[in-house]
Amino acid sequence: MNDATSPPTPTDRHPSAHVRWLWSAVALLGVIAVAGGVLAWKADQRGASLEQELVRRQQDSSTQSTEARMLAKQAQGGMADNAAKVALLEARVAEVGVQRTQLEDLIQSLSRSRDENLLVDVEAGLRVALQQSAITGSVEPLVASLKQSDERLARHNQPRLEGVRRAIARDLDRVKAVSVTDVSTLSIKLDEAIRMVDELPLVTQAEARRDGARGAPGSVARPASATASGGAAEAGWPGRLGELWSGVGQSVWGDVKSLVRVSRIDHPDAMLLAPEQAFFLRENLKLRLLNARLALLSRQFDTAQSDLMVAQSALERYFDRSARRTVLASELVKQVAGQARLVVVPRPDDTLAALTALGIGR
Repeated sequence: MNDATSPPTPTDRHPSAHVRWLWSAVALLGVIAVAGGVLAWKADQRGASLEQELVRRQQDSSTQSTEARMLAKQAQGGMADNAAKVALLEARVAEVGVQRTQLEDLIQSLSRSRDENLLVDVEAGLRVALQQSAITGSVEPLVASLKQSDERLARHNQPRLEGVRRAIARDLDRVKAVSVTDVSTLSIKLDEAIRMVDELPLVTQAEARRDGARGAPGSVARPASATASGGAAEAGWPGRLGELWSGVGQSVWGDVKSLVRVSRIDHPDAMLLAPEQAFFLRENLKLRLLNARLALLSRQFDTAQSDLMVAQSALERYFDRSARRTVLASELVKQVAGQARLVVVPRPDDTLAALTALGIGR
């Protein structure tokens, strides 16, 4: 009993402590081994995953490399196309540059020559109007051109053009003051004279008419004397014998006067005109007047004056000047002869000089 309940000695306690320390070390080594195994497994798993990732990335890299080579080839082809397009664009840009330069020159020319074009148009219009006035013999084309030029310059409203406008005003007043032959009116008068030629009485017709007019009172006097003698029959034989003797004397005197006729003839050849020649005389007068009309229309005033003088001479020589129609026809011919004169249309020299001065100033 004493041996069993007696406390252990230090020698007995030492082996148990040593065992506990041994087991603790074994347990610690086991824990460490487990931890190392876990770590090793994790490292292995991580290495496998890294290897898989590396393989995947290597595959991706190869794929990207292949795509990169394809893209590089496409880029090279695109660069060649772009180089060709750039060359074409450069050529077009150069062409556009040339066209732009030409267009700018044209615009500058237009803007610089606007006033010049206006003055050139005004001068050309005046010269054309001057030619028309010279051809037609009328101042209307020149007057219209001067008015139109003044209106254009007024719309332009440039101070340096006021000199031209003043010159236009002076030329316009000078042109309006000229009285130009009205050819149309003169042609109408000649047409009227030509129409009246067939109705004009000749000198021979006028003498026959005067003789008929003189014979009419003698024929009327016979019945009157017969009536008077019939009334005086009741007065006796002496009165009736006197009346009979007077009637016989008047009859004899009338017969004597019919045999001899005394009249004044200014142109003897007019009395020698045969009746069948009257037709040719009238036609010749018509031709003279028609020639004068054509000469007026063609602005040959000397020829017209010559034909009118011949026509006037024929009217005075062969036709009865005391007849109203002859007087009227002669007046028409005289009026045409007095107005058929060549009138020179004045030139717009002041306006042309002002335009030339502006042209030199530019």
